[in-house]
Amino acid sequence: MLAGDLYIAADDPDILREVQRAVRLTNDYLAAYAEDADAARPILEELLGGLGEGAYVKPPLYVDFGSYITVGAGTFVNSSLTALDVAPIRIGRDCQIGPNVQLLTPTHPLDPQQRRDKLEAALPITIGDNVWLGGGAIVLPGVTIGDDSVIGAGSVVTKDIPAGVVAVGNPARVIRSLGAASVAR
Repeated sequence: MLAGDLYIAADDPDILREVQRAVRLTNDYLAAYAEDADAARPILEELLGGLGEGAYVKPPLYVDFGSYITVGAGTFVNSSLTALDVAPIRIGRDCQIGPNVQLLTPTHPLDPQQRRDKLEAALPITIGDNVWLGGGAIVLPGVTIGDDSVIGAGSVVTKDIPAGVVAVGNPARVIRSLGAASVAR
């Protein structure tokens, strides 16, 4: 699964246990956060594969496993992130992740018989440092977004995005480069 090979998730008891762990911890995190956001952090640290200093994840949070996600220091994740981490998801330092963003590593075969056989695979997602993903953005399997880039709200990122650019649309396309003197608007 983590290597990108085809696998069948439905019948695997180890996968089921990991998914149940993630459901339990995401529910525990939501409940604890409602009482005390700081006290909920240890639950989030247990759920995720890595959580940098000062990183903030606003619930609810939806994951497949959680343990294959790393969030860099100083990153802010707004509510309702869906991060299907069948393959690793790396979110860099100082990122801004808008509400309802989807990071989707799973993929399915084009061959109809393989889909009937319930085969699936996954490709990792890498979000560089200081990236801003606008609300509702969707990042597809295997995509890397370079440092300092901005993805417009509602965009669907189907291929790699270089560093220091603004990309928008479906599919997301680079519309401008961000120079050193650029100011966020």
